Amino acid sequence: MTEFHSEISQRAARATESLQAARRSGDDYLVSVHEAELENLARLADEHGLRVAALRDYSAA
Repeated sequence: MTEFHSEISQRAARATESLQAARRSGDDYLVSVHEAELENLARLADEHGLRVAALRDYSAA
């Protein structure tokens, strides 16, 4: 795993945790923010041919 792949994976894990916390607290705005972040990370991973399990549900591919 490259450093870039590792960084994307770590960011995805943090964003997933934050999304879950936002859902638990009922903060719809933060839910939207974290979902957008995950979609952007999925797009970036796709552009670089990376597979990140945490981004599977946010990938267009």
